Amino acid sequence: MPPMSDRSKSTLDHDERALRALGYRQELARRLSGFSNFALSLSIICVLAGGVTSFHLGYCATGGAAIGIGWPIVCGFAVIVALTMGRLAAAFPAAGGLYQWAGRLGGPGWGFFVAWFNLAGQTTVLAAINVGMYRFALRTCGVESETASTAGWLLDPVYQAFGVAVITASQALVNHWGIELTSRLTDFSGYWIMAVAGALAACLLIYAPALEAGRLVAFANHSGAAGGGVWPQTESVSLLFVLGFLLPAYTITGFDASAQAAEETHEASHNVPRAIVRSVVVSGLVGWLLLVALVLAAPNPAAAAAHGEGAFLAIIRDVLPPRIAMMLLLGIAIAQYLCGLATMTSASRLAYAFARDGGLPRSRAIAWVCPKRKTPVLAIWIIAIASVLFTLYTPVYSTITVVCTIFLYLSYILPSTLGAWTRGEHWTTEGLWQPPMSYRILAGIGVFGCLFLIVLGIQPPNEHAIVVVGGFAIALGAAWYAGVRKHFVGPPAVEPAVVDA
Repeated sequence: MPPMSDRSKSTLDHDERALRALGYRQELARRLSGFSNFALSLSIICVLAGGVTSFHLGYCATGGAAIGIGWPIVCGFAVIVALTMGRLAAAFPAAGGLYQWAGRLGGPGWGFFVAWFNLAGQTTVLAAINVGMYRFALRTCGVESETASTAGWLLDPVYQAFGVAVITASQALVNHWGIELTSRLTDFSGYWIMAVAGALAACLLIYAPALEAGRLVAFANHSGAAGGGVWPQTESVSLLFVLGFLLPAYTITGFDASAQAAEETHEASHNVPRAIVRSVVVSGLVGWLLLVALVLAAPNPAAAAAHGEGAFLAIIRDVLPPRIAMMLLLGIAIAQYLCGLATMTSASRLAYAFARDGGLPRSRAIAWVCPKRKTPVLAIWIIAIASVLFTLYTPVYSTITVVCTIFLYLSYILPSTLGAWTRGEHWTTEGLWQPPMSYRILAGIGVFGCLFLIVLGIQPPNEHAIVVVGGFAIALGAAWYAGVRKHFVGPPAVEPAVVDA
């Protein structure tokens, strides 16, 4: 390893002083640059994962309008949430991100609930990514359903769980090995997503039989059989349009990863908030351009929607030459795998940070950091096992995506709300990064949008999501009042200070 420059030493000293001001000592390896931190969130958002595997949630609702109009609306909301998160990340640059913010601004109880919501969201989103990748790979190989092909048995929930377990275990192994290898792969993933998304959009536009811009603002009713059964039959196009919001809402999640890895990032108070916001803006724009090309290229929009979950692949196969299509689909599968890898990194750092403060059973073991690898080994493998077990409980892909979206946005918006409520009381020291608008206005918009998404998420056929989320919340409340509140004190009670570089 090359010798460390004076500037690098100064940066590390600054970061470690900022961390000590929050009550912690440096245990993890601080190896992530500003770009690496940005690439981590970009890799988890990954428009080639959520945008592709969940394309049917929007397109099979109202067709092109779900992309042309719906996608920008929800991405604008995500940018607002990212701006509020960025301000908190600048003030509290420690692993655990959302948990840290809620615990310091609202007390141990809020920290406990936000940590568990975020942990559940990240675990379920890892399950959604890997289930989506597994099903996408099979459909790429021609396995459309359990009955329509000789290999359809691979879509059976038991075989699906086994395939997902293999994928997840390999991602855990890479994380186990160390942040240096992980960061190299997520750096590559950032470039890879841009290259494959750009190539796919260009090829679709080149080979499209015609380009009709009007499709992007045209509302269709693809409920019931017209949309492959993705959404139940309804005459309300307005309802279908807002249900299509779940496509961008699910896709543009995971940008809290930059905050989860704050203790492994150089100049965290500067780089983390910038990475959070930039990852949302870049992903929103790239994803929109890709999906716009997909909508414009479809030879027959109604026929594509009738394929339901297979709508994306149906358009690709109808438009692109087989060899080009296969190369691009392989590129998408690689991006989806790296998306799961980055999610594993983010979730395990949250588990580590929460356990470090005694928030999990067997916290001391979970918070243990391997002296050689500088990674929270047990936290990594617990996240891997939990995500696979969730796929056994809820094998339906759309329900998995809804559950993780609700969990994540709840954990996103609660700290922002606490920040708006307690500014000047528990939050008296600002970070060096500031959003361009009033914090309280941004937080208010975020709360409204989050509640709206939760209502959408529990509509049929995903009404089971409310059972999962509601049951989880009740169980957390029971655990808290049954005894957790007596011993869990949350993050160290210190007043953070802005440390000048």
